[in-house]
Amino acid sequence: MPFRSEAEFVRWLGRHWPVRGRGLDLGIGDDAALLRAPAGRDLVVTTDLSIEDVHFRLDLHPPRAIGHRALARALSDLAAMGSKPRFALLSLALSGNLMRSWIAAFYDGLGTLARRFGVTLIGGDTAVADGAATIDTIAIGEVERGRALLRSGARPGDRVYVTGRLGLSALALELLRGSARPSTWVARSRGKAGIGRDEKQQALAAHLYPEPRCSVGVALARQGLASAAIDVSDGFATDLARLCESSGCGAVVREDQLPIPSGGLTRNALELGLYGGEDYELIFTASASRAARMPGSVGGASVREVGRITAAHRLTLVRSDGREVPLETRGYDHFRKLRASARH
Repeated sequence: MPFRSEAEFVRWLGRHWPVRGRGLDLGIGDDAALLRAPAGRDLVVTTDLSIEDVHFRLDLHPPRAIGHRALARALSDLAAMGSKPRFALLSLALSGNLMRSWIAAFYDGLGTLARRFGVTLIGGDTAVADGAATIDTIAIGEVERGRALLRSGARPGDRVYVTGRLGLSALALELLRGSARPSTWVARSRGKAGIGRDEKQQALAAHLYPEPRCSVGVALARQGLASAAIDVSDGFATDLARLCESSGCGAVVREDQLPIPSGGLTRNALELGLYGGEDYELIFTASASRAARMPGSVGGASVREVGRITAAHRLTLVRSDGREVPLETRGYDHFRKLRASARH
């Protein structure tokens, strides 16, 4: 770690982060933070790991993007619960080879996103360790009591919606891995997803600087539009299956309604849209009566109806030609990787 001591690092951190926030009595600098739960609100708490060579690569992802993504992953979980983000804790285990400039850029990426969403960093931990860099982000949000969105509220007849576009993040990773000069692409991609000259730049922005759908989640919860919700982290099909399992139901999805990449950059646009992962969009369901007045955008993001909830405990994909086929759930699964390792 390119700081002389942990105390020096904490002082540096304190100079770069706001130390005040509503409901915060004590932040960085003590053994723990002191928070006050607002009256009539529930606190929503989540944690997310980002591990080198699993969630990011130092040769493909600049430190600013790694910082942004580390916080965005956790904020996306809060968005899926309909909660407004408030606080974050960050623990880092980093190699001593990483330069101070790398750490500064990492916190710049994380801090820029935090300020946009009104998130205050209230603590964490640091360590110098051999091996892969590991980042643990804890995010805390709040939601009106009894209004949190759950995975378990979908019912047969509900419509299935998704925000934004699916598969762009996976498309960008595919393109970056095949590029001889990924750093040139990365330099052009700073900004929010959906802003770019073409789909390639939009994909890079979506992958490097994903936009957590916090405003969407808050609006869905506040207006009572959604019966259930989940964020798309491991792939649309896998995460829809998780929502359906929690709700004790199934779903039918229409291929021609899925907001997937065009075929100009990849032959497997449907595969990326269904199984790519790391989109950090929201899947949510709404009753037929709510669907009748569902706007085309919520919280600044486009929403599209892609299917419906069924009583049958299975997922079905209706192809563009009308054929119905089983919708497989083969998105990312860390335990599948463990099982594969155990067999060898």
